[in-house]
Amino acid sequence: MSGDILLEMRQITKAFPGVKALDRVDLKVRRGDIHAICGENGAGKSTLMKVLSGVYPAGSFEGEIVFDGQPAHFRDIADSEHRGIIIIHQELALVAQLSIAENIFLGNERARRGVVDWRETNRRTEALLAKVGLKEPPTTLVDRLGVGKQQLVEIAKALSKDVKLLILDEPTAALQETDSRKLLDLLLELKAQGVTSILISHKLGEVRQVADRVTVIRDGTTVSTLDAGAGLSENDIVRDMVGRDMTHRFPEHRRRPGDVLMEVKDWTVWHPERADRKVIKGASFTVRAGEVVGIAGLMGSGRTELAMSIFGRSWGRDVSGTVKLRGETVDVSTVGRAIDAGIAYVTEDRKSLGLILDEPIRFNTTLANLEGVSTRGILKRNEETRVAERYREALGTRTPTVFQKVVNLSGGNQQKVVLAKWLFTAPEVLILDEPTRGIDVGAKYEIYGIINDLAEQGKGVVMISSEMPELLGMCDRIYVMSEGALVGELAAADASQERIMSLIVND
Repeated sequence: MSGDILLEMRQITKAFPGVKALDRVDLKVRRGDIHAICGENGAGKSTLMKVLSGVYPAGSFEGEIVFDGQPAHFRDIADSEHRGIIIIHQELALVAQLSIAENIFLGNERARRGVVDWRETNRRTEALLAKVGLKEPPTTLVDRLGVGKQQLVEIAKALSKDVKLLILDEPTAALQETDSRKLLDLLLELKAQGVTSILISHKLGEVRQVADRVTVIRDGTTVSTLDAGAGLSENDIVRDMVGRDMTHRFPEHRRRPGDVLMEVKDWTVWHPERADRKVIKGASFTVRAGEVVGIAGLMGSGRTELAMSIFGRSWGRDVSGTVKLRGETVDVSTVGRAIDAGIAYVTEDRKSLGLILDEPIRFNTTLANLEGVSTRGILKRNEETRVAERYREALGTRTPTVFQKVVNLSGGNQQKVVLAKWLFTAPEVLILDEPTRGIDVGAKYEIYGIINDLAEQGKGVVMISSEMPELLGMCDRIYVMSEGALVGELAAADASQERIMSLIVND
């Protein structure tokens, strides 16, 4: 019956050495609802879901779980899946070299007498793909799919297991707007079919769009459970998440940009593998000292390729064009030369390309400027620690020690370590590619404050973002990119989401 309680978690407490991650958390999820869980990074959302799904088995935590009217004591993930609880993590668990059908039934093969029945496997896969709106053949390799379609394959895989409760952890974090909308529409369709969902998301607009109820967790405790009716505002959720009102999402700034600091002219880049494809088409732009310049555009418009090719030709081939700093042409043909010229690049993929996760904060902070903590080629450990501590304090990185491994930090604190790494190279121009992706609103505000501080110091900042409100709230000027070309430039006072989209679609 729709509306009765499918899941109840009572007084869940989970402790690790030196820290209590969950402290008497309560959660009730009604059958047939989309129930959102919101909270800052490190609030305990993922830990709670790991308790629910058996990653942390019964006996390793305190409290009770009641699922579908029965007490639950899950020994592992297989045990919770057997009861119909399926979790889709932010880091997708697909095997890229296998087909869609092979991924969907991996470990749950359709077989007769020990031999896989491919006809039945592909038939069932087609039916599941139709449910999630995918038209690709079941034999398509997963690595041929974009991230949005891979998310849909994960959901199809969940549906193959007779899911009763579908848990999605930041499902739209890496998706462009169109794919995000499709995924949210699918959640609503599944709801109509009787599937209950738990949605963990930092994107509060999406939460308000699809959720029936919202539970907010802060510092490992339940703060509130709100009905997501017409009267619920994003600010209501934010207030409970961070413990204070955040009517103004972006810190105030009064910038007075100076002279042109960096000028990129006629920048052209060809695809590294497809000889006939020009990816960046004669892009030209400027950045002034003390200015934050945004680059807007849809996924695939060439924003990241532009940034990476400028930063030491990290992407592409046959790169041409000029880069000037303070009026002088500089050599950016390698990463080392780009750093020496005064350019730094904070990648959009901090976990794979920005950090070495199994190494401590101290190691990561100084990685791009080892000369700064060395004498005659010998690393000075005490100096490395001192530098890391200085940036930990300056950026407000929440960690008890710089000897902490980066993998154990929240997304927002990981991002601060990436920023520290590049700030230690003393750049004049800092290129930030999706600097707040996958971090919560409180951590975003802190990152925005750091960006403003850099601009006040006279640095030039280039900010690439898929979130238009972020560009509008932070930038002095915004360039619009479409299909590899810069198709327009807007002053902050003249910019709006509608004007940006108009430039993109009318290119």
